[in-house]
Amino acid sequence: MIQVKDLKKNFTSHVKEPGLKGSIKSLFSRETRTKEALKSVNLEIQQGEIIGLIGANGAGKTTLIKILAGIVHPTSGEASVMGFVPWERSNEYRRQMALIMGQKNQVWWDLPALDSFILLKEIYQIPDAQYKYNVEFLAETLMVKDQLKTQVRKLSLGERMKIELMAALLHNPKVIFLDEPTIGLDISAQKAVRVFLRQYQKEFKPITILTSHYMEDIKELCPRIVIIKEGEFVYDGSLKNVQRMMGDEKVLSVTTQEKTFKVNVPRMELAKKTHQIFEENEVLDLNIHDPSIEDIIESIMRSGVTPT
Repeated sequence: MIQVKDLKKNFTSHVKEPGLKGSIKSLFSRETRTKEALKSVNLEIQQGEIIGLIGANGAGKTTLIKILAGIVHPTSGEASVMGFVPWERSNEYRRQMALIMGQKNQVWWDLPALDSFILLKEIYQIPDAQYKYNVEFLAETLMVKDQLKTQVRKLSLGERMKIELMAALLHNPKVIFLDEPTIGLDISAQKAVRVFLRQYQKEFKPITILTSHYMEDIKELCPRIVIIKEGEFVYDGSLKNVQRMMGDEKVLSVTTQEKTFKVNVPRMELAKKTHQIFEENEVLDLNIHDPSIEDIIESIMRSGVTPT
């Protein structure tokens, strides 16, 4: 289980004034600026649960994950992951945790993947039988059996991401932090990674926190989502609730000679709003459709209105 209570994280940076005068002044008196990355957040996640952590860039998603992974110390508050305090960085905790970041590498580029896996086997002290099963299961599920003996640097981006997933999951972690795992991948590679993660979650039932800017990742993998805005949680609940939030609305996608824009309109006012748009604009194209999950989440993040 993951339990987070009143967790805060502030980052302090020095403000440097421009020019020579500013440089000299900073030698004697430095002005500082403090940013609240997390503002007293609370969270509880059960074993076997996967949640989607959603927010704009700079909202605090990666900061939270780094605290729970033990990389960053919080300013205040409490956190417990399977009974461990993450930033104490005990070896026992690190043997049960995996952090996968879409743009970070943990295998050696000049070595075949299998050579890196053997080293990881020794680091995590994985028994021979478990290691053999995991390599076969992961390679078959991710469809990279033929790439395991190839130097990692010669693989495609999608193949490298699959190898990174294998490396992170060889030791059967009980808690997994996935920070943008499909970033930069093409559509087919993204789909393959999602299929694998769904199967892995079903097989091993870890606690998983997933951040992603690709809403398909969230929709296909996360029954529960947490939306974070400027360091605060504005929603924590089921994805279905969010989808129902705007069930009484339609979205007008309008293209005029000057711009393209969207308008959310209650169903009862659809005809009136459509007529108004045609009167006020030279409309080239107009489509009426149900709000997508992206539209709904964007609306929540913009307004801070919590679905009921």
